[in-house]
Amino acid sequence: MHPAPSVILFTSLSGLGFGLLIWLGLGLPAVSGWVAFAFFAIAYALAVGGLLASTFHLGHPERALKAFTQWRSSWLSREGLCAVIALCLMALYGAGLVFAGERWTVLGWIGAAFSLGTVFTTSMIYSQLKTVPRWNMPITPVLFLSFALGGGALLAGQVAIAKTLLIVTGVVQIAYWLAGDKALAGSGSSMTTATGLTHGTVRAFEPPHTGTNYLLNEFAYVVGRRHSLKLRVIGLVLLSVLPVILLLLPFSHILALVAVVSHIAGVLIVRWLFFAEAEHVVGLYYGVR
Repeated sequence: MHPAPSVILFTSLSGLGFGLLIWLGLGLPAVSGWVAFAFFAIAYALAVGGLLASTFHLGHPERALKAFTQWRSSWLSREGLCAVIALCLMALYGAGLVFAGERWTVLGWIGAAFSLGTVFTTSMIYSQLKTVPRWNMPITPVLFLSFALGGGALLAGQVAIAKTLLIVTGVVQIAYWLAGDKALAGSGSSMTTATGLTHGTVRAFEPPHTGTNYLLNEFAYVVGRRHSLKLRVIGLVLLSVLPVILLLLPFSHILALVAVVSHIAGVLIVRWLFFAEAEHVVGLYYGVR
């Protein structure tokens, strides 16, 4: 799949933002006043910034509001509704902390639940697609949720929790890669099913046409295997290994900042791979897989 910068920023930043909102809704850290304002400002900048980035991938951004009407059948619509509800509830909860010094615990829990639901619905947009076997796996929602919870804990300054969750995130990411590398072969899709020619061995004699087209540009992106492996190692080290090592050292605000920056960089790299490595079955028809 074509790794569009807009969807990479959307899934990465919004996941971190809503992950931080989850922990804030649970009362971690237990902040109030202007300290609380700073935490909520970071969370909203990431969450809203990510959501806004997603609109740049739409052919007609002005029609985005219509997506909210399809919640019965569309995970995209459900994601939009969950996001709006979560942001509204957490704004009220945050206002209580910042301006009134009040912690409305139940409201925070509900806001945290909708924030978690937003990340889950985002993951299901991809997990539901049978045409992309690497995404169409039960581990895809687990991957998105682990990233949000681990990254959110890191941003929330929950060192003990973050160390554990970042290790879990790294393990889930490795498991996702292992399962994803076998997904296309195990999906049952092949040149035979792509062409409907069921007798004998089917192979592409010539490409369907001499030039490129929209399907090839968007759904048949190819990343080199060596290049992919190198990026996997770099991404895994930055998002999980290095932050955990830094968190194990005596606490320092500078080290904590480096850990956060490292994690975000790692998330962007592996999220690029999430899209770049995803094989759409339409590529089989063009013989590019």
